Amino acid sequence: MDIIEMLKEFIRPELLVLIPVLYFIGMWLKNAQAFADKYIPIALGVVGVALAALWVVATSIITGPQECAMAVFTAIVQGVLVAGCAVYIDQLKKQSAK
Repeated sequence: MDIIEMLKEFIRPELLVLIPVLYFIGMWLKNAQAFADKYIPIALGVVGVALAALWVVATSIITGPQECAMAVFTAIVQGVLVAGCAVYIDQLKKQSAK
């Protein structure tokens, strides 16, 4: 299974757009020197979870505690996955330059 198939398997297709968005946010944070480099992945994780949560709330009908728990779980997992992919792409770029 290649990386593209794994992405399609685990990340919601609607949220794949967050990968380049988070990558560019990470580049901006690095250039702005807003964070120490070691904190950029954490910042991207927080932004990824927040954006995924926004998508989940906008596209879900949450009527009870079970749906609320599922929405929170989905937002966290999807946010972490897209942030991880953005950091992974950055590391691939750095490693290929060496």
